[in-house]
Amino acid sequence: MIRALPALLLAATAAVPAAAQTFTWGERNTDFAPAFPEQFRAELATSDVELERALVAGNLVHPWGIAVLPDGEGCLVTERPGRMRMLMEDGTLSEPISGLPEVYAQKQGGLLDVAVGPTFAEDRTIYVTYAKPMGDGMSATAAAKMVLSEDGRSVSKVEDIFVQGPPSPSPMHYGSRIVFPGDGTAVITTGEHFTEEERDYAQDLDKTYGKVVRVNLDGSIPEGNPFVGQDGAEDAIWSLGHRNIQGAAVDADGTLWTIEHGPKGGDELNRPEAGLNYGWPVVSYGEQYSGEAVGSGQASMEGMEQPVYFWDPVIAPGGMDFHSGDSFAEWNGDALIGSLYPGGVVRLSFDAEGRVSEEERLLREVGRVRDVEVMDDGSFLILTDFENGGVYRITPKG
Repeated sequence: MIRALPALLLAATAAVPAAAQTFTWGERNTDFAPAFPEQFRAELATSDVELERALVAGNLVHPWGIAVLPDGEGCLVTERPGRMRMLMEDGTLSEPISGLPEVYAQKQGGLLDVAVGPTFAEDRTIYVTYAKPMGDGMSATAAAKMVLSEDGRSVSKVEDIFVQGPPSPSPMHYGSRIVFPGDGTAVITTGEHFTEEERDYAQDLDKTYGKVVRVNLDGSIPEGNPFVGQDGAEDAIWSLGHRNIQGAAVDADGTLWTIEHGPKGGDELNRPEAGLNYGWPVVSYGEQYSGEAVGSGQASMEGMEQPVYFWDPVIAPGGMDFHSGDSFAEWNGDALIGSLYPGGVVRLSFDAEGRVSEEERLLREVGRVRDVEVMDDGSFLILTDFENGGVYRITPKG
């Protein structure tokens, strides 16, 4: 959850119904039966509210992450080519902030997520994730901490707290969200870099491909990581068997949730737990882009965890956040998830057991949504991932 920006300029306002068009699920890619009824195609909901969409800032090149600073200072927005800007309260964008690390801006690589650190009020530390150039056309998912200057124009004391290993020749599937579960650690998500050889690395404990990673804020290994001391294992690994985790958030109870891209079908919502294996590329509810089966050709296997929920066809997830606040109060506790394809925002409600009870498709007309951030008042910001992408604020009409 992030702070409000009460004075943020709202321009180019448009009111749209919560469900602008009739939504239908679409044809499946596979015919795997869900493991339990609430795991797939929950009841479709339509909110009785109109959404007001206001353009806050435009002309951003593939914006990827957004983080609102405390005390009305503005917010930070990353652009995948390697820029980060301050978005001021009056809606103006700063020049690119200086001092950022060099990024590998090829295909899906570049400057990715940004987050305000838990100790920002004392030391102005922020965190970014990015595709780190490793030489000879190689790159890796990395997370770095740095100190934002008082005027917001530069960063200093840049230090990596995590670098994925080994480096990859494929500039794809970096994963790359960073969140703070409230225990003094940082959780970083990674991808498996897409290629046929590398996808198997998601099962390897000596590689941080397709993993949830947990480190202390200085990059050291925290207590409680499950594979510490295991021969050959990377100490930072928290869970394994993931594909390309591009959404992560912590709910009001402090529980970590992630959402990852499947291939054709099989996008997954998970609650990663220490030491557990989430199956990729051995089991999946999707199929390869070629139409061939994934791994074992099964959707479940003993010793591999089932997702809380899956999609087929996909939503191609971006960032996610949990809702709270007076605006859209009926959504409090729901997950809001960016969708890159077919686009818009996916809202999920949960029952008392933490299973999905309903799903709604919102703002499909805006196209590719890369990130979602809920503000203190319950309104929320979305980033549209285009060559001329933008930041929009979503409020109830009126």
